[in-house]
Amino acid sequence: MEPEVEPLAMDATPEPAHDDDASARQASGLAVAENPRDPGWFLIGDDGLRAGWSVLLFSILAYVFYFALQILNVTIHPADMDSFSARSALIEKLIEAAAVAGSALLMARLEQRRFDDFNLSGPRRIARFLAGFAAGFAALSLLVGSLWLGGWLHFGPAGLAGVRILLYAGAWGVVFLLTGFAEEGAFRCYLQFTLARGLNFWWALAAVGLLCLRLALGAQGNGVWGVYLMAALGVAPCLYLHLKKTPGSGFWQAAWVTSTLFGYWHTDNNGENWVGIFAAAAIGFVFCVSVRLTGSAWWAIGCHAAWDWAETYFYGTADSGFVARGHLLTARAAGNALWSGGADGPEGSLLVLGVILLLLAALIAVYGRKRTAALPQAAG
Repeated sequence: MEPEVEPLAMDATPEPAHDDDASARQASGLAVAENPRDPGWFLIGDDGLRAGWSVLLFSILAYVFYFALQILNVTIHPADMDSFSARSALIEKLIEAAAVAGSALLMARLEQRRFDDFNLSGPRRIARFLAGFAAGFAALSLLVGSLWLGGWLHFGPAGLAGVRILLYAGAWGVVFLLTGFAEEGAFRCYLQFTLARGLNFWWALAAVGLLCLRLALGAQGNGVWGVYLMAALGVAPCLYLHLKKTPGSGFWQAAWVTSTLFGYWHTDNNGENWVGIFAAAAIGFVFCVSVRLTGSAWWAIGCHAAWDWAETYFYGTADSGFVARGHLLTARAAGNALWSGGADGPEGSLLVLGVILLLLAALIAVYGRKRTAALPQAAG
């Protein structure tokens, strides 16, 4: 067990991480002198490759890895795998996790960082993961229980029996563990870390604005108003932090961008409504807070995996419009979709917003006085 360290205030100026690594980058030429006439300033800053270029390169690498692995998969398994089965989901999530991990590993080498620098270090990682897993299962159970008590969710007979219960529990457990690694690895690990070291309010506003503009100009998606709502809610607090020159504000500017992007990412799912999309963005922000409070993304990975596992396998409800093949319980939505979630599932119910607030409050209550992550400053 790793020892706890002294608390760090939420608005305290974090110490730069890995001074030896920064010195090595400077010595190797990845960091350039502060000379505006140096032609390398456009690509290289004091912390190595500038955050914008890092994010762009990571995105390109992830795209290339993903589609190369998909081509390989289609070549090996040409059969149609559109159904939401444990087998098809496992292959899809393996591909996503491999694409994210491979891209992050290459970027770590290019940027001369350690792989776990991307919000994967920190104290008591196993304990954080298990605590997040318990919190995710409890939060989703509270949501499902509230829907059942209100008459917006009805349960039918069990969908599995005998050894199939354990087989599917394990299969879906692996699927959603990979989901946690892939999505948190992209959003709360690499992107959150990288944007936090090179983002100010104006760059954050531009990024969020471009996402909204793309949706407004006709990009296909479901529940797009959830993205607009998350984008709008972040403007005032992020501008305030910028104007006050709050130390460490780059982290919160990055959290605004990655959370809005996380909601945007889910608009491709079938059956989504605006509540479900906003809920995805909001819980993305909660996961960012967990990184700040616990020092790593392990709590978020565990919470994400447990939430999806409980929703999809254990309770057998729709998950972002998908209903899995091979789930323990069976459930169907009833009544007004604003309360039941409709085709979206429990995540599309207005009740999810209260559960997310409770999850955030519990996270702050448990970890609020503990060590926060050592994070880079906002860009000037």
